[in-house]
Amino acid sequence: MDRAARIERLKTIVKPFVKNSEAFENLDENTDFINDLNINSANLVDIVLDVEEAFHIEIDNQSMEKMLTIKAALDIIETKLNEK
Repeated sequence: MDRAARIERLKTIVKPFVKNSEAFENLDENTDFINDLNINSANLVDIVLDVEEAFHIEIDNQSMEKMLTIKAALDIIETKLNEK
């Protein structure tokens, strides 16, 4: 799975939690979950759990704290997949 496919999968996971649909439509690697998409921190935990399930990975607390943008999420996903 390439990076573009991972972005699409991530968009599917994030979509139910998004409160700013315009920002979601313009989503790119620099999109911030909290500031741009208006996702609250409780929902970020749900997203992390959904990402773990979708990609069959485990995200530790240190990585979870860094997962604030699409790019950071993709980097963490790729790192965890490469560790398998």
